[in-house]
Amino acid sequence: MFDVEGFILVGGQSSRMGSDKSQLVFGERTGVERIATALRPLTAIVRLVGSHVQAEASGLENVPDTHERWGALGGICAALGACQSDWAVVVACDLPLVSSDLFHRLSDLIRQSDPQTLDAIVPVQADERPQPLCAVYRRQTCFKAARKLIAEGEHKPRALLAKVRTRWVEFRELADLPGSEHFFLNVNTPDDFERAVQALTLLERQGS
Repeated sequence: MFDVEGFILVGGQSSRMGSDKSQLVFGERTGVERIATALRPLTAIVRLVGSHVQAEASGLENVPDTHERWGALGGICAALGACQSDWAVVVACDLPLVSSDLFHRLSDLIRQSDPQTLDAIVPVQADERPQPLCAVYRRQTCFKAARKLIAEGEHKPRALLAKVRTRWVEFRELADLPGSEHFFLNVNTPDDFERAVQALTLLERQGS
């Protein structure tokens, strides 16, 4: 078994959306519920980071954001601090179209790697931007590095990835998966939300 726990980050300000992104509904489920469903075939442990209110609404356990308002690196650090497994899958709540296939692919790539040469596995989007908020982190090494960076005043997750042994997963390594073109559709604005709803409708039609 791959020793891993899942964490969904819900601590953002949602300023561009104008409402709480974690409560947006796609089809009949919120983005948080969709992500949790995608994570559960990989791990029975799925928790939220950053919002006690949203944890109660979703029925998931809450992990307090130990570095409130620090941004995504603070959320990653909080997840790693709470994790009791060797690895943690960390996903932002504004990526509602991720899938179990994606998480299984990432975990398979970890299994195929030398465990002594890998601390994080991070997808690279089709536009060649890395996506550290849909990635898998080795708890021990990444937590130590994240805490040190935060103590130094760093806020960016990419700084963490530069400090640990990171495997970048090119998009071509994921492109064969169903719905891969929508995995990293980041829902930050009302227009993004409409695009995600349309993409979900298309995926459901293709799967029917």
